[in-house]
Amino acid sequence: MSPAAGGTGATPAGGRTGPVPRPKFTSRAAVLAVVVCAIALSLAYPIREYIAERRQIDQLEALNTQLAGQLTRLQAERRAYSSPSYIEQQARDQLHMCFPSQKCYIVIYPSHPRGKSAQGQSGTPWYSALWKSVKEADGSGGR
Repeated sequence: MSPAAGGTGATPAGGRTGPVPRPKFTSRAAVLAVVVCAIALSLAYPIREYIAERRQIDQLEALNTQLAGQLTRLQAERRAYSSPSYIEQQARDQLHMCFPSQKCYIVIYPSHPRGKSAQGQSGTPWYSALWKSVKEADGSGGR
């Protein structure tokens, strides 16, 4: 029954009814949130796999670049070793070899003495230092 028809309604004193407040979350919003979450979860694993595969591809490309550089260096070394003059030079430099008709000399530089590390700082030979340490360990003191 309406107030115009003479019925009594539960209306405020002004005779107007206020707008009904809308709920914050409707069922449509809940369904939309569930759909968005489902899409995000269904895309998470493929995206993670894609990132892992890209990382692996980058690592393999770096390895490929490194191996290509090593291949270039080894090919240049192989070309150098195909030359007889290079082989002779390496034999002379590294193995101290010479032809039978040549006289070869090895120059020992006095600024780099070889036996300095073998002898102690005091200038005594290594066997004297060893014998001294054996006597001290024995505790006899030089019987």
